[in-house]
This record gives sequence, structure tokens and C-alpha cells, in this order.
Amino acid sequence: MAPRLQLEKAAWRWVESVKPEDIRQEHIELAYRVNLPACKRGACRRNCKGNPNCLVGIGEQAWLGEIDENAFHNIDDPNSERRDKNTFVGLTNLGATCYVNTFLQVWFHNLELRRSLYQCHNSRAQEHNSESDYEPQSICEHLQYLFALLQNSNRKYIDPSGLVKALGLDTGQQQDAQEFSKLFLSLLEDTLSKQKSANLQNVIQRQFCGQFSYVTVCNQCGRSSALLSKFYELELNIQGHKNLNECVTEFLKEEKLDGENRYFCESCQSKQNATRRIKLHSLPPTLNLQLMRFVFDRQTGHKKKLNTFISFPEQLDMGPFMEGKQDQKFVYELSAVLIHRGISAYSGHYIAHVKDARTGDWYKFNDEEIEKMEGKKLQLGIEEDIAETVKSQTRKPKCSKGYHCSRNAYMLVYKVQEEESSDTPTTNVEVPTFLQRLVDQDNRKFEEWCSEMADMRKQSVDKGKAKHEEVKELYELLPARDGEPYEFIPLDWLKKWLDDSTATKEIDTTFFLCSHGKLHPDKVGDSKRVSLQAAQLLYERYGGGPRLDGSSLCMECVSQRCRVLRLKNQLNEDFKEISNLVKRTLSDEGYWVGKASLRSWRQLAMDQLEEDEQETKHSNGQTNGQGPHTNNSKDFSSELSESNEDEMKTFNEDIVCSHGGLSILETERKLVSSEVWTKLREYFPKAPEFTKNQEACQQCLTLEQEEKDNEAVSKMMALDQKNQLLNLFHEKNRPILTKWPQGTDVLYIVPLFFVDEWRKFIRRPTKCSPVSNVGNTLLLCPHGGFMFTYDSLINGDAQHSALAQRMGRDQQALHCGPADLHPLLQSDHTQRPLRSVHNSA
Repeated sequence: MAPRLQLEKAAWRWVESVKPEDIRQEHIELAYRVNLPACKRGACRRNCKGNPNCLVGIGEQAWLGEIDENAFHNIDDPNSERRDKNTFVGLTNLGATCYVNTFLQVWFHNLELRRSLYQCHNSRAQEHNSESDYEPQSICEHLQYLFALLQNSNRKYIDPSGLVKALGLDTGQQQDAQEFSKLFLSLLEDTLSKQKSANLQNVIQRQFCGQFSYVTVCNQCGRSSALLSKFYELELNIQGHKNLNECVTEFLKEEKLDGENRYFCESCQSKQNATRRIKLHSLPPTLNLQLMRFVFDRQTGHKKKLNTFISFPEQLDMGPFMEGKQDQKFVYELSAVLIHRGISAYSGHYIAHVKDARTGDWYKFNDEEIEKMEGKKLQLGIEEDIAETVKSQTRKPKCSKGYHCSRNAYMLVYKVQEEESSDTPTTNVEVPTFLQRLVDQDNRKFEEWCSEMADMRKQSVDKGKAKHEEVKELYELLPARDGEPYEFIPLDWLKKWLDDSTATKEIDTTFFLCSHGKLHPDKVGDSKRVSLQAAQLLYERYGGGPRLDGSSLCMECVSQRCRVLRLKNQLNEDFKEISNLVKRTLSDEGYWVGKASLRSWRQLAMDQLEEDEQETKHSNGQTNGQGPHTNNSKDFSSELSESNEDEMKTFNEDIVCSHGGLSILETERKLVSSEVWTKLREYFPKAPEFTKNQEACQQCLTLEQEEKDNEAVSKMMALDQKNQLLNLFHEKNRPILTKWPQGTDVLYIVPLFFVDEWRKFIRRPTKCSPVSNVGNTLLLCPHGGFMFTYDSLINGDAQHSALAQRMGRDQQALHCGPADLHPLLQSDHTQRPLRSVHNSA
């Protein structure tokens, strides 16, 4: 099919040979493109908008073949949110809380800690009813509920936002993970210390607390002093080391105290050189080893991450490092490795590899995602290759059997190796009844949500299938056959009807109506001609209107368009003819035309024809030759001048006065013949018409005469005042304070502003108003006295003082003789004689 513009031109090509009064039904159908051939499927890459019979490419492709029912909805399968059998539950990352999630998973897998937390008293949870959601308050209550959900929830992952909010953490900012671990355990220890059971009060100490001492020996007297201290984790320096054994050895090595760092010995009562070392006395069941990967860089003033490879064993023997307990066993097994992905200490991602205490299987916990490792072995995998720069890519050392190497591990958790006996505590931890009741309540909510989502999926699928059948049925009925009844439906509505992602609204054709209430010819390209049967079914199901059938083709619009197009074709010839006719001498009656209109009539005609063609004039209230008239209270001459300065909007408006009559300015209009006026009226049928015998506006003539009379009076007044005050006007023979005119006892003071205004009137009496008052009040102070002294007048300070006190007005004092002021001050009693200056200032 031809492009849209070509179709539009072809639809109106007949106007070249058909006059508006000769239009028949066949011409109207051509204008509305009723008989254009319909496009076949596969012939058009996209819909032909210029052809109302083209029904290809409007969205039908998605419905005419076989459709997968998943295409009818965008709802994920709710079972994808369900926890798989024999797997653990993940935790939602709230933005930058992955470091919190890793520690929670590690602590959850500490069975003794979990069992102890379940035993904590919680009256709020025990008394909670199932009608409302449970909201924990304390840190202990949050952990209880969170651990119970991690253990028995049906969800694939749960939201820890309650605990995170209770801790006051910023979910958008990543905190120091090692610092968080210390602070949280300290907070939990403080919370548990308030429990009534002594067993619960000390659970943190029993699980994580060990003892060591700082032992200092004086080199002078040999005195030894020890400072006993508790620890919950050992902070090991990794810089310069290759394996965990070296890190622990350096932690316990002897340190020399000399120079400014000498030790004050109590026996010697003076500072002496000494040695200091750490001695391990006891280790907890859960041994936390912090690898100090994040250190302070003195050169940059910021923390940096050490990407050093450290080797660590699956089984750690701490016996050689214990003080005086070589006969006891201190063998630990690796139970968790916390990983930091990334090269920066201020960003990155945290994950945890944790060993299941019941089965011995290893799992990788990555927020919501949990992956079970194969073969009951720890597999750090690609964590060691992520986010590394070229400079930091060092070759990974070979690890012996039973060892692992990592450049991203920042915390190792070891559990003491239990001796096999019948007294071994069970690895099964039961959720208390009061917590299980809360978990069951959350599981019911989850199942209800799953059921609701499944119902929504089913409803969407059923609706889609019904729509599929409807489209297949109606699309076959859409094409209108030749000679059969038809209607026009908006193309945009048809597209939305075929687009399942949008709700189908009623059919609205009001935007397609012309000013005569029928189908606008220009809207044919945005509508489609369909069969009456299809239109009937669509309106029955979706409603709307008004309906546009074959009787809605607008004869008036087609005739108007025909006239406009013919005039546009004729315009250039008429312009040449009118240009020649206006040069001829008139022999009979004629018509007045504005000279400005005559100069620009072709452009005005083109603009008018464009407006008519686009049919914008039927609603904007501005028809040709009937522009609005304003009644502003301006003087008559300014109205006349502005009428010529304004941009020409309608033909002949430039000779219409403000009263709607013929302008009195004969120089602005020209008399043209009846032949010229008849041709112009074809283009401007509503232009104002003035015959040769039309009288000019009487109101304008009256105003003009009044203005002339007023100007004459002003000129006489100005001439009289100038003759009487010639010296004042020319600034000649003016009196000076330092040298008074002979025989003068009194000088009068007037504002310079008054004199300036008076001179303006004398020079331009027809443009400026006459001065009626001297206005000496400008020279008075707020108390009514004269604001200047005699000395200030002599020195010229009066001018500056007056300006400072009367901002915005030019009020310097001017001294005049009595003869100067006599003609002007006959009715003004504010004049100030200079002799009274000293008394009134």
C-alpha cells in the first residue's frame, strides 16, 4: 500500500475538476477512502494508517495462532517462593545487610545458642493471639522468632527487617562486619544476663568466651606480672603470613618493651626494659578467629583490604599453643567460613559457608539463595576469583589435603571436637510450642498468599483464553465487504482491545467528530472501517459511541475542503490578476480596502485556507473578518496608531476603528473596484465591507476634533507663559544668593522638579500636560518647616540633602525673583520667601 500522504492526496485529487456545488456521493466516498482495497496478511510489515480498510498489523498476530497459557499472566509461580524439602531458609537482603545475614546464619547453626535462645522467657509471644501479627520487642525476642522461622518456615526466605530495625542499622550503608560481630554478641550477652535462669545468663560466655593473660617480665629483676583477660574472638594479623598457624604464632609471640615503651616495674620502682607475651589458658567450644583483612592505611588515611592468601585447616589443633595444658586435647573442626567478595574495605558482598551440625554437609548462604555443596566438602569455588584487579591477581598457592586457601575469608569459626560417647548431646533442637504457634500462623499467611496468587494466575489464564476465542471470532468478522453496511471504529481502540496488558474501555468516537457532528475527513486515517456485524458485537460487549456508520460521512466538510483546495490552487493566478486590477483608475462605485491588508492579502488568504483545511476554526471562536474589539480607555490617537502596528490577523481589520466603523485615516485605505472586491470575498467571506459612500466613524471624528481643540488651547497657554517667563525658560539673568538683584528684598524658593516639568510643557504643549501647582510641599520637613538653611543654599548642600530625604523625586531648590513667579503663583500659597529661611528651617 502507498504511504499515508500519497493516499491522502489521491483521496482529494477529484477536486481539480469538481466544484463544491457539483459534489456527489461517489466524491464523498473517495474523500473517506471507503473503496480502497483491503490489505492481506503478510503484505504489510505494519498497519497502513491511511487506509481505513487495512486491518493488518494492529496487534492480531499475538492471538491468531496457538498461545502458551503463561502468556496470559505476569504472575510468578508462588511455589517458587516455597522452601524445598531438606533445605535451609534464606534471608532477604534489605539493601546493604548481607553482612548481617551471614552472621545470623552462622549463629543459627550454633545449636547450643539456638537451644538456649528458645528457652528464654517470652510472655508476649506466649500470650499472643492469632488475630493479629506478632511484633517482637527486645533483641532476644527478635532472635527467637527469627530462628524459629529459619527452622520451620514454609517460605524460601524470610525478611529480617524487624531485627535490623531493632538494632538501629542503616539498611543502605554497609557496616564493618567484624565490629558488628563484637557489638552484637556484647548486646546479646547483656540481654541474656537479665534472664532468671543462670544457665541462660552465661550462654554467651560458655559458647564463645575464653581466657588469656598478658604476662610481663622485668629484664632487671626478673619479676613477672600477669593481667588476666577474657576474649570472644582472636584477632589475627595476616600481613606477611601464609597460613593460620603462622598467624596464631605471631599473636602469641614475645614482645620487647624498651626505649620510650619501657615497663614500670613495681619491684624496681622504675621503668625497665621488659618482655611481654600472651598466654592462652582456656578456649571456648566455639572459637571465632578474625582474620584482620581490613587494616588502616596511614598513607591514604583510609581502611584497605589485604588480599593475602591464607591457608587454614579443616581440623585445627590448638594444644601446642596452650599454656601448661599439653596433656589435654584442644582439637577443633572447621564449621563456618565468612567471605567478603570485592577489593574495597567499604563495599563488596558478604556470603557464608556453613557446615550443618546434624549431617556434616556444607552449604553456601548468599542472602535469599542457598546452595548445598557436593560431597560433604567445603568448596570456596569462584569466591576467590571475583572482583579482583589485574595488579592483585597473585597465583593461588597449592593446598595440602585437609587445608583450604582463601584471599577473601575474613572470619573462621571452629567447633571443638566432641568425644564419641553415649553422653553426646543430641543435634536435634525443637522449636518451643509458643514459637511454633507463631511460625504456624506465618505459614498459614504464606499458604493463603500462595492460594491467592494461584487464583489470580488462573483468573488471568481463563480471561486470556476467553479473549483469545473472542479475538479469533471477531477478527474474522471485522472486514467490511463491498456494498454491505459498515461502521468506523477508532484504530487506537482496536489496538488496545488486542493488547491484553491494558484494560479495554468503552469505544469513544467523540474525538473523531467534526463541527457538524459527523466523522471528520481528517480522522479517517486514525479509524478502521469494519462490518456492521462486528461493530454490533463490539458495542454490545464494550459500549460507547456515538456510532459512525455510512450516514456519518460529512457532506459539509467535504464541500468546505473542496472549496479550500480549489482556492489554494487558484490563489497564485488571482494574485496576479488583482495586482493588475488595483492599478487601474476606477470608473464606478468601489470598496474601501486597508492598504496593509492589500499588501499581505495572499499570505492572509493562505493562512486562512490552512485554518479552514485543518478545521480549527469551528471551536476557537475567531472567524475571518470578525475579530474581537476591545474598549480600552486610551486616547484616540494612540488607538489609531496601534491599529497599524499590530500584526494583521484578519483581512480589512486595519481600517476598522475601535467602535467597529470605518477608520477616519484615509491615508491607510484604498478604493478598489467591485471586481477586485468580489475576488477577495471568495477568500475572505466574513471580512468587514465598506463601500465608497460609507461615512467614516462619527465618534472618531468627534474625538479627533476635540483633540485638535485641546491642542490649540495648550499651545496658546504655553506661548503665553513662555513670553511672560522668558528668562526662567532660557535660564538667563537668574538671581544669585551671594549677589542679590538690585532693589530686591525677597527671593522665592521653588522645586527644580517643578521648573523641569513646566519647561517640558512649554516645549511640547500637545504631548505634555500643563503644570497646575508649584508643589513647594516637597521642600518641607516632616514638621512643616523649610528643610534647608541659608548656609546650605549658599554652599549647594541643599541639592544633596533634598535628594537624600525625598528619594525618587528631583527636588533641588531653585531661587526665583518675584517677577518670575507672579504669573504662576496666583493660586498657590506655598511659596517660601527667602527672608524667613532662618526662622522656619
